[in-house]
Amino acid sequence: MSKYVYLTCTPEALVASMLPPEGFGMYLSTGTKKRNKGQTIFLEVDLGQIEDLIDMESLERRCVEKEDGSPKSSVYLSVYRALEIIPLSALKSLYLTTDHGTALELKKTVYDKTREDPNTLRLYQELCPVTPLVASGLPPSAFLKVLTDGSRPISLPKLLFVELKLGELATNPLYGSAEQLPYSNIGHLRDCLEILRGEYEKHMKTVQRIYSGVLLYRTIETGFYVGSKDEIYFYPYPSMKELEDINYEFFREI
Repeated sequence: MSKYVYLTCTPEALVASMLPPEGFGMYLSTGTKKRNKGQTIFLEVDLGQIEDLIDMESLERRCVEKEDGSPKSSVYLSVYRALEIIPLSALKSLYLTTDHGTALELKKTVYDKTREDPNTLRLYQELCPVTPLVASGLPPSAFLKVLTDGSRPISLPKLLFVELKLGELATNPLYGSAEQLPYSNIGHLRDCLEILRGEYEKHMKTVQRIYSGVLLYRTIETGFYVGSKDEIYFYPYPSMKELEDINYEFFREI
């Protein structure tokens, strides 16, 4: 059987498995006996690019078929600084699963920074290795660079994050309609965005420090971003209409 390596986001871990991505997502979301329930976010990793970075002898010894011939579901390779050690080029597709285990594959692309709008407010959910919800006046590439280039007292080696919808609040924090935004504390979010709009030296404001572990897929704006400094990759998220056409089961479950 083939062997796969995955980077799970919450919690951060590097995991080997004999399950292909859709099967691995089902396993993480529902468990082996369907008693578990929860969405998952993970990336497939090119094993050939990280063989020198992990204990291959341990992987080959532990990631083997069970006595009944069924595939091994998971073998943990690392639970600490997993994203940090993986070359960005080794990251393949990103997968989202619903709490029923239905998976959606997002393909990795090189991000086009020239299409960014620098004049709009944004909302970012950081996912790995840290998980605050952050409002910012920076477009994705600038947000990533500020947090990973070492210019700040607190810096990250790499970062995976997703941009979420703000609707009218992106341009009118105080009076824009929030009717379609299912966030728990809209008043606090408005205040954070208004601070950013009024203080031109302040580029980021933490909205929520503790991540609930649940990402409302319908609130995803552009997609997922991963990178370090000037190197950034993009996993575009389809519109609701596109999602209904390409993966109706996933669409129905979110």
